[in-house]
Amino acid sequence: MREIGRQRRLRWRTSIGLAAMLAVAVGGAGLVATTSASASSSNAHCNSSPTITVEPFGSPVADTPYSSTPEQTFRYTLTNCHGMQIRLLTYGAITQSITVPDEHGHMANIALGFATLSDYVNFVSPPPTSPNFGGPYFGETIGRYGNRIAGGKFKLNGTTYTLPVNNGPNSLHGGFVGFGNHIWHVPSPPVKTGSSVSVTMKLVSPNGDEGSGLLPGTKVYEPNCAIPTATATKCTGYPAQLTVWVTFTLDNHNRFWIRYKAHNDDKSLSTVVNLTNHTYFNLAGEASGDAGNQVIRINANSFTPTDANLIPTGVIAPVAGTPFDFTTPKPIRPSITDCTAGINTLGCQQLLLAHGFDHNWVLNTTGPKLADLNLAATARDPASGRKLIVWTDQPGVQFYTSNFLNGTLVGISGHIYRQTQAYTFETQHFPDSPNQSSFPSTELDAGKTFTSTTIFAFSS
Repeated sequence: MREIGRQRRLRWRTSIGLAAMLAVAVGGAGLVATTSASASSSNAHCNSSPTITVEPFGSPVADTPYSSTPEQTFRYTLTNCHGMQIRLLTYGAITQSITVPDEHGHMANIALGFATLSDYVNFVSPPPTSPNFGGPYFGETIGRYGNRIAGGKFKLNGTTYTLPVNNGPNSLHGGFVGFGNHIWHVPSPPVKTGSSVSVTMKLVSPNGDEGSGLLPGTKVYEPNCAIPTATATKCTGYPAQLTVWVTFTLDNHNRFWIRYKAHNDDKSLSTVVNLTNHTYFNLAGEASGDAGNQVIRINANSFTPTDANLIPTGVIAPVAGTPFDFTTPKPIRPSITDCTAGINTLGCQQLLLAHGFDHNWVLNTTGPKLADLNLAATARDPASGRKLIVWTDQPGVQFYTSNFLNGTLVGISGHIYRQTQAYTFETQHFPDSPNQSSFPSTELDAGKTFTSTTIFAFSS
C-alpha cells in the first residue's frame, strides 16, 4: 500500500486535555457539559489494573478451507477498572460483546452478537453451501478486502484477479470465507500494564486465498466461486501471502483500541488489503430495540454515492443539503427515510438503493485528534447517556444502519434483531478502490507492511 503502508508513530497530544477533546469532538452545548462531566465519572482515574482472562469457547471446529482438522476456539475477556468489559473470540477475531456503563453506572452490552460458537459458524457469515448464506458479519475482523469489489475482479501485477461473488454481482468482505470465518491464533501472551491490557491475534492468508488453484503453486480453496444458483465458475483468489496481526487493547479510559498490521510476504507480487471491524452498536443496549433516535455525527463533508449494485460511481458528492449530512449531530431517524426534497434527488435515490444508510463517507482530516488519529464519528444515546467517539487514520467510514436484519436472527441475550436496531462505523478505505484509480490506493507492494489504528472511545 504505497501511501498508507508506512508505519504511524502514535504520540499523545498534550495541548488539550481528554475531557475537552471529547467535548469538542461530540459537539453541541449540552454534550460539552455531559462529556466533561463524564471525564470525572465513568472515565475517572482509578488505581486497579485491567484484567484479562481466557477460556475455551465452544467445541473444536475445522478452519475450513485452510484445514480439515478441528481446533479449539478461545474467548478472551478484557475488563478495566470501571467494569467496562470486552469479549473477543479467536474465531474470526470477533468482538462478541462490549459492556459499558450508562450515566447512572448501569452496565449493558452495546454490541450485537451471538451466544454460542455454533451460532457464529452457522449465521455470522456462512458460505453459499449453507442454508443461511450471507449473514450480518457481527463483530468480525473483515479481510482480506472489506466492503465490495465490483464484479469480483480487479487488475494488478499485470493480471486480472477474480474472486468469489457473494453479494449480487460483487465480492463482499473477502469472499465466501473471509477473515471473519477463520480461526485466528494468539502468538504471544497478552500484555498488561497498569492502565491497559492487550491481546494480539494472527492469521496467515495464503497466496491464492479464496481461489480455485488457478495461480501458480496455489491450492484450491473455493472449487466453485459462484453461488449455487448461478453457473459454476473458478477464480484466482487474492495474490500474495499476507500475514495479519490485530491487537485489541482496553484501557482505563474506556477506550477500545484496534491496531491492524498486515505484511505482504511475497517477494514480487503486490496485493490489495482493506481491514476493518464490523461491530454493530446500539448504545441503549443490544436488546433495546430500534436505534433510530440515537444521535450521530460523521466528520465528513462528502460521501461516495453508489450504483444499483452498491458500488461507488466514482463521484465524491457533497453531503450538504442531503440526508447524508451528519456534520452536525442529529438522530438517524427521520434522515434515514427522508425523501422530502423529492424522490428523484440523489439523497432519496441512495436511501432507496441501500434500504437506508450503507455508504462510505469521505472523512475530513480537520478537527480534534487523539494519538494522531482523526475524528471519524460520534454517537450518543439520549436515554442512557452513553456516548461513543470513533478515531481513525483511515480515509473513510462505512456507516451502515443494519438495513438487512430481517427478524430471522436471535442475538446473544435471546432477542430477535431487526432493521435499524444498530449501526456500524467501519473505518476503512473506500469500496471498490482496486478498480477506481481516483480513490486512495489499497495496494500493498511486495515485502511492504500496512498499519492502521482505530479507537472506539466510550463515555457517559
